[in-house]
Amino acid sequence: MKAAVLDYGVGNLASVLQGLKHVGFDPVITRQKKDILSAQAVILPGVGAFPQGMEKLQKYELVDIIKEVCSQGTPFLGICLGMQLLFEESDEFGVHEGLGLLPGKVGRFPQGLKIPHMGWNTLNIKKPHLLLHELDQESYVYFVHSYYVNKCDPSHILASSHYGVEFPAIVCFNNIVGIQFHPEKSSRVGLKILRNFREMVRKC
Repeated sequence: MKAAVLDYGVGNLASVLQGLKHVGFDPVITRQKKDILSAQAVILPGVGAFPQGMEKLQKYELVDIIKEVCSQGTPFLGICLGMQLLFEESDEFGVHEGLGLLPGKVGRFPQGLKIPHMGWNTLNIKKPHLLLHELDQESYVYFVHSYYVNKCDPSHILASSHYGVEFPAIVCFNNIVGIQFHPEKSSRVGLKILRNFREMVRKC
């Protein structure tokens, strides 16, 4: 099952690649339009700052390709910064426009919290979904982030977590999935989520 992992110079692609291979994907790291549009799934990883992420996507002419992929119904997964970029805007280092694939905004964690939110934290599963198949309530996953989606359509939230405030940990709307934590670094639980994503792709 071919998966295109978007190469835009932001993120640890190697661990994402290994995680996808482990659950049965045939992933390729690419920024080539033909590879992306022909893939059965597309993954947008990422670490770092929102404005730099958008700048890189624009530099490599990936914004319109991403929107085309999503509009044609291809399963699309954003991880960490890749999830945040799915939304309309972020106030990280000023106000910056995102991909606008999901309604909502990204903001910084409240003052007084140790930033970044880094380490293992639990998932609060909000609703049943194939992506969460056979996952236990309060499963532990691994986070590293200073910003979070602070405005979001509640119906899109599959699972949340809590760090000073409750925030979306997994979102999904039709073929678009966002995961705030790093499934590729979240041991058995993270690999199960990636395996469930593969099953979601298979059924599309």
